[in-house]
Amino acid sequence: MIYLQNNKGVAAVELAICLPILILLVCGLIEFGLLFYNQQVITNASREGVRAGIVAETVNADIIQIVENYCNGKLINLNGANGLQTDAVTVFAPDANNDRTVKVTYDYNFLFAGILGFTDKTLSAQTIMRME
Repeated sequence: MIYLQNNKGVAAVELAICLPILILLVCGLIEFGLLFYNQQVITNASREGVRAGIVAETVNADIIQIVENYCNGKLINLNGANGLQTDAVTVFAPDANNDRTVKVTYDYNFLFAGILGFTDKTLSAQTIMRME
């Protein structure tokens, strides 16, 4: 067997090869975790809005305000644009089946995943409840 006497730089070379992959993996986990978290926030916001529209029979402007208040401070975007954009909440009038619908959209901007070519993602959640 042949043993190398001078192997002091091997660990540094291995670290230089593995570290970018590990950093990319950790950043991807954080990024997509935030994406799924934001999806849950807007889903719950649409649910809260349509429930307020059914229980209290509030007008559309009040439902939009309820959804925006729910999302305020909860949505996280690493690019700094937190909160809902203008016209992100759509409230539909009760239809023929007496169902009330609220739709919420949110533009999520990738920070780290943009390196791999992922573009911005528009998240949307729609909740339909029957008015009884």
